[in-house]
Amino acid sequence: MRPEVDNNELGFTLIELLIVIVVLGILAAVVVFALGSVTGKGAKAACSADAKTVETAVAAFQTENPGTNVTQTNVLSSSFTNGPFLRSWPSNSAHYYIGLGMTSPTAPASSTEVDVAPTGTFTAAPGQGNAAWVNFDTESSTTGCSAVS
Repeated sequence: MRPEVDNNELGFTLIELLIVIVVLGILAAVVVFALGSVTGKGAKAACSADAKTVETAVAAFQTENPGTNVTQTNVLSSSFTNGPFLRSWPSNSAHYYIGLGMTSPTAPASSTEVDVAPTGTFTAAPGQGNAAWVNFDTESSTTGCSAVS
């Protein structure tokens, strides 16, 4: 003889499983949306930190080597007094570029100001020229590190 099975003990119904899946989907969407802004804030903070690092290195180079042209190559060179002032140039081409008095990522420096250009602001390929570079210290809320996403 076969024992009687109570239908209430067989498990979850299809509707109950679908409701759980929908609730988990909604929670996952909320978490992904919340984490999206964290990534952008992290990139902005990294941009500001990198720009400040370059500013400090440029100031140190100028102090130790008065009258010498400040260029990316010179700041990285060990052939100057107390050099190199940076071990490597800060780079995060997925989010921003950092330069010295730049008009494009490969243009020669025209001044010792630290400039930032967010990725995506170029009308031509990086190195082809664009006026998207802004002074790190005087940037507005829509340019420089503030525009990094």
